[in-house]
Amino acid sequence: MSTPPAIRIENLAKRYAAPKGAKGEDAEGKLALNGVSFDVPEGSIFGLLGPNGAGKSTLINILAGIVNKTSGSANIWGFDIDEQRRNASRSIGIVPQEIVFDPFFTPYEVLENQGGFYGISGKDRRSEELLAAVRLADKRNAYARTLSGGMKRRLLVAKAMVHSPPILVLDEPTAGVDVELRRQLWELVKEMNQEGVTVVLTTHYLEEAEELCDEIAIINHGELIAHKPTRELVDMAREKIVAVTLAEDLGQAPAHEAFSKVELAGERGLEVTYNKDQLNAGQVLAILQEQGLTVEDVTTREADLEDVFVQLTGSGS
Repeated sequence: MSTPPAIRIENLAKRYAAPKGAKGEDAEGKLALNGVSFDVPEGSIFGLLGPNGAGKSTLINILAGIVNKTSGSANIWGFDIDEQRRNASRSIGIVPQEIVFDPFFTPYEVLENQGGFYGISGKDRRSEELLAAVRLADKRNAYARTLSGGMKRRLLVAKAMVHSPPILVLDEPTAGVDVELRRQLWELVKEMNQEGVTVVLTTHYLEEAEELCDEIAIINHGELIAHKPTRELVDMAREKIVAVTLAEDLGQAPAHEAFSKVELAGERGLEVTYNKDQLNAGQVLAILQEQGLTVEDVTTREADLEDVFVQLTGSGS
């Protein structure tokens, strides 16, 4: 028997009410989600991507119980979010984009208060353990307002885990965080996943999704437009770039019907974009040589998740 998914979403839709006095199409309200369906496998790191306004936050807020769905269903750890709301809520921890806790509490107090909110008795609370896990044990008694941005992000992760949920949702966890702190958060996410926590990650950093996620779903205009293992999604990109340095100066970029695009890169540089289903790098170089060009150096760039994202959504990251 296959393992049930950690999260199951079926035909989920959300239409926000129209403002008073709205007319025409606006009178119908905004359709934020339109029949979205996908499963999040237990034990995975699952990426949820999409441009701003695509519907990602609406979906997460429905799972968190903050927004009511219009139709469809969602199950968290086997519990229906409507019929078994309490059990569904206890099965998921949400790390929001915004930093939300009282700045005058210490990290230890933040976690103790959150434990009390979930009705966890004092002897069963994991505040010390969680502070150590997110590397904040030495900041146990510091005011939360004195923590750095990265420390506050890590405290939010600990806060979401006080009730030991099997699923953790991180909504843009590394937004505005520098490169080093982003790497530290990546390691924390990987460690928690290795300990058995299913992780759902929304991010605008495509490198982050490609590095961390086993599967990725892409939402655009409220609809699911792709859902595949990360490697398969990257393999969807058909274009590849060959960058060459030539022995001679170029006045203009050479043209050929087999090339998707050719751009000058300095006086002697060319970047040739081609469809890898139709050509390979050796054939590209042969075409350039047939045109009388002498290649001195060559590098290639494989397709990545950003290429796929742009192809599918028609937008940047």
